Amino acid sequence: MKHLFPSTALALFIGLGVLPFSANTFAANSWDNLQPDRDEVIASLNVVELLKRHHYSKPPLDDARSAIIYDSYLKLLDPSRSYFLASDIAEFDKWKFQFDDFLKSGDLNPGFIIYKRYLDRVKSRLDFALAELNKGVDSLDFNAKETLEIDRKDAPWLKTEAELNNLWRKRIKDEVLRLKIAGKEPAKIQELLTKRYKNQLSRLDQTRSEDIFQAYINTFAMSYDPHTNYLSPDNAENFDINMSLSLEGIGAVLQSDNDQVKIVRLVPAGPADKTKQVAPADKIIGVAQGDKEMVDVIGWRLDEVVKLIRGPKGSVVRLEVIPASNAPNDQTSKIVSITREAVKLEEQAAKKSILNLKQDGKNYKLGVIEIPAFYLDFKAFRAGDPNYKSTTRDVKKLLTELQKEKVDGVIIDLRNNGGGSLQEATELTSLFIDKGPTVLVRNADGKVDVLEDENPGAFYKGPMALLVNRLSASASEIFAGAMQDYHRALIIGGQTFGKGTVQTIQPLNHGELKLTLAKFYRVSGQSTQHQGVLPDVAFPSIIDTKEIGESALPEAMPWDTIRPAIKPAVDPFKPYIDKLKAEHEARVAKDAEFIFIRDKLALAEKLMAEKTVSLNEAERRAQHADIDAKQLVMENARRQAKGEAPLKEMKKEDEDALPVEPEKTKPEDDAYLSETGRILLDYLKLTSQVAKK
Repeated sequence: MKHLFPSTALALFIGLGVLPFSANTFAANSWDNLQPDRDEVIASLNVVELLKRHHYSKPPLDDARSAIIYDSYLKLLDPSRSYFLASDIAEFDKWKFQFDDFLKSGDLNPGFIIYKRYLDRVKSRLDFALAELNKGVDSLDFNAKETLEIDRKDAPWLKTEAELNNLWRKRIKDEVLRLKIAGKEPAKIQELLTKRYKNQLSRLDQTRSEDIFQAYINTFAMSYDPHTNYLSPDNAENFDINMSLSLEGIGAVLQSDNDQVKIVRLVPAGPADKTKQVAPADKIIGVAQGDKEMVDVIGWRLDEVVKLIRGPKGSVVRLEVIPASNAPNDQTSKIVSITREAVKLEEQAAKKSILNLKQDGKNYKLGVIEIPAFYLDFKAFRAGDPNYKSTTRDVKKLLTELQKEKVDGVIIDLRNNGGGSLQEATELTSLFIDKGPTVLVRNADGKVDVLEDENPGAFYKGPMALLVNRLSASASEIFAGAMQDYHRALIIGGQTFGKGTVQTIQPLNHGELKLTLAKFYRVSGQSTQHQGVLPDVAFPSIIDTKEIGESALPEAMPWDTIRPAIKPAVDPFKPYIDKLKAEHEARVAKDAEFIFIRDKLALAEKLMAEKTVSLNEAERRAQHADIDAKQLVMENARRQAKGEAPLKEMKKEDEDALPVEPEKTKPEDDAYLSETGRILLDYLKLTSQVAKK
């Protein structure tokens, strides 16, 4: 096997059996004759065997897994239950508990049959949508009291084509209304939507057997866990292309979200991150090369969108993005220009700053070390270069400088750190502990490898806090977990991502299989998987944990424990945690930034809970005005507390505006960083009081 990552051939052939099924009669389409070929059959059998022998959890391929595969496949193809009819599902239901048998025998026909029926239904819906648009968007009645069900993942399958037509008439009406409220003219809306649906129709005609095979076998692979994936030959050359972009691009991790593409996280110091114009959970709806026309990508496959976004170093790509900060029904978009480039190691390097705080009448200096990623210049390291760059070496140097400046304590900022080198997570841990285990890796056979710090003595023994958030993942969680288990630092912020598994790439006769073969455990025996690292003092999460994180992924492997590698020690923080939380709550109850964040999260949660949306223009505009008014009140309360002039209205993004260079802010202006510092100072005060007694 090749490529062992933290974060991230058997040749058999059995002749195809043909399953009888009662197909409805459809007009001939380009995909009607698509069938699996011999290479795909062999690859599917290889995947079955590799998962059986090497997957970490080795769950049986049985009727229960068959049901998971079936339900996941339907969800992949039709997540909003807007294409298939109840009669289609009744026809497919007879296979629900047979996919285990089909896969073991190399029979791919059921997967192809379902997918081709899906293509038929999509074509029918697009034809209907174009016919409706052809009547003119001005013919739509926005005065009627109608609503559209927006969350249909658990809705019943519709029984008749008339019911589907009614749903799609409402969906078209909703799309037009969203664009109308966003400021688009009727003629422009008609042109945009007509082009979108025609493009989707033409893409249906380009469907290949390979597309169906990838969707079906990947659904099977991901029924084991979300990081076990089948990569087609086209995608195999780009590791994990279905989840992330190459660093020589825009530096963003993407995933499909129904008909749109969602940003999961940004690579620190990458081109997208530098713009400060995009954020996790933003949706990409258009891509343009340089100053060329924007291509609408709603309804495109993720890999196709990735191909558009990637390009030569130094070239410019423009993205049309709907910010995650918008209200749920606000389709206002903005255009972000990004110059493609490779992420430079020095730009991901750890950085230091001084956080100056006044507390209880005294002035304090806290050192802040921001670590965007766990990096190691492998090439220089292997070449024996004494000046090779690594996270640990850089942090050690920064700690030396901070100690010379006589700081009262240190904050390690791991926010948005998606991980990186496992070796560096272990090495960094060694700077702060005497010696001992740093992380445990358990393989599929139950064997546990213990990675250790064998060098006695800690480099830095002073007071320390770690600031984490939902996007602190993988190697970040290993380091944070070790710091918590050794009681070496207060962990402050948000629950981390929960990525605690190890993947490998296995070449197949046709494509590749990325499969999970090990799991990380903290020295306390707790897994970092699913649950992540829970902070000692929690901050409100700006990132929606229901949308982003391991626990948000289907079939995520569970949290569990194994035998600890160290004996439990007295926790020096435990006696003070309740007091620290009380002091923190009292402080942030009056803090303008925290009040703003809490109010904004409460509003977003209320809006996300709504299951329907009005198709009446007056009601929809009133709803938008109400949301804008609430956001304006929140924003002006924050501005007033900071001594800034109030706004008369909420600013809307100018979609033609050029990116603005973000203002450089002081550490003291970062509410979360400052509050982390105050919590650390609270702890120092409490321990000092106890010492005096």
